[in-house]
Amino acid sequence: MAGGSRTERPGARPSPAKAGGRAVAPDGYLGWPQIVRLGLVQTALGSVVVLMTATLNRVMVVELALPAIVPGLLVALHYAVQVLRPRWGYGSDRSGRRTPWIVGGMVALCLGGFGAACGTALAAENLALGLALAALSFLCVGMGVGAAGTSLLVLLSGGVAPARRGAAATIVWVMMIVGFAVTAPLAGHFLDPFSGLRLVAVSGTVSLVAFCVAALAVAGIERRLPVRAPEPAEARRPFFTVLAQVLADPVARTFTIFVFVSMLAYSAQELILEPYAGLVFAMSPGATTKLAGLQHGGVLAGMLLVAGVTLAARGTALASLRLWIGIGCAGSAAALFALASGVAAGSDFPLRATVFALGVANGAYAVAAIGSMMALAGRGDARERGTRMGVWGAAQGVAFGAGGFLGAAAVDAVRLVTAEPVQAYAAVFAAEGVLFLVAVVLAARLEPAPAPDSVPLDPAFSAR
Repeated sequence: MAGGSRTERPGARPSPAKAGGRAVAPDGYLGWPQIVRLGLVQTALGSVVVLMTATLNRVMVVELALPAIVPGLLVALHYAVQVLRPRWGYGSDRSGRRTPWIVGGMVALCLGGFGAACGTALAAENLALGLALAALSFLCVGMGVGAAGTSLLVLLSGGVAPARRGAAATIVWVMMIVGFAVTAPLAGHFLDPFSGLRLVAVSGTVSLVAFCVAALAVAGIERRLPVRAPEPAEARRPFFTVLAQVLADPVARTFTIFVFVSMLAYSAQELILEPYAGLVFAMSPGATTKLAGLQHGGVLAGMLLVAGVTLAARGTALASLRLWIGIGCAGSAAALFALASGVAAGSDFPLRATVFALGVANGAYAVAAIGSMMALAGRGDARERGTRMGVWGAAQGVAFGAGGFLGAAAVDAVRLVTAEPVQAYAAVFAAEGVLFLVAVVLAARLEPAPAPDSVPLDPAFSAR
């Protein structure tokens, strides 16, 4: 949100200010402690999701000896239901509050996570009933992620000062990764020796703790911000009318296409980088796993780089998130083209440096794109902010779910027409690079977000 009407609270600090040598949040915006608290919601969300996409996947394939396509389809359900994100955003727009949607989404997510574990354990005794419960639970997870994640980003978009959006995006993204990193090894420790009962107990504990953390993290934060009174029933427009209006905005439409194209390229490398390193450079499974870790380290470095530069360079061209989107996408394309050429270079190719560079560029692009998403959500009628964020979240979720599958499928397809399997990987890396270049062109067409329209504030805010 680039601006808008805000009320002056009695005794509020001037904007901007310094207190005791440290930066104070501009009046009417969230400070760093509140931003970190909202990041804890992402940590909680990530802790449940990692059990769904990693632990349950392994249990189904190894312990239950099910085909890999079974957990693959269940994860696809979780991504497919992301198309409902605009509807969840629309609902929070109509109510005038985001917190109930965040908490409600976490309820659905945590119940879904627990239910999926129960379904997986049940599948050992009754396969059909267990998989049916798991499928329903994965749908709940997808809906919970969509409702909580969309409303959280909308709350941040209106509550974070423009100069801090890049850093705020880094915080919430990194804290989600923390949820992955902390939960996976802890859950693994308590799952041994494995049994269905242990799986249910560990999943239930993680879900309960995640919900409590998220509920406490978001409690009271929205009261710190100017809030809009719920829209009168007689003035409410149907969902599809609002959705059509959002998509009629050229900038919103262009950004939707940009998010889809760039996330498709971003996620398509997920399932093919390690096989490529094994085939072309004869790396062991342990070495390719370390290579993937190096890439994730690069992603984190890229995020921190953008957050630091945009904060330090406020008021200069280097603070432009659109600039960093272009740099990140162009850098990602260059690294992917380099990986494609690694087939010809052979053992002399600097694989580790290239993969790290790819991670840095990916991280720079990702955090700048999320920051821009926060800014552009406030473009136009602020009563559409949740619907706008939902449209972009849906594009991101669907593209991420499709990218991994299409990347792997494209490799298999190209291998049918080429004698050298490694050439298939090179072709797919090159195609991903082209997609990132298309994303650069799309990002260049985006306008800086203007100040949103003034909206009526809840009269109760002045008494808070």
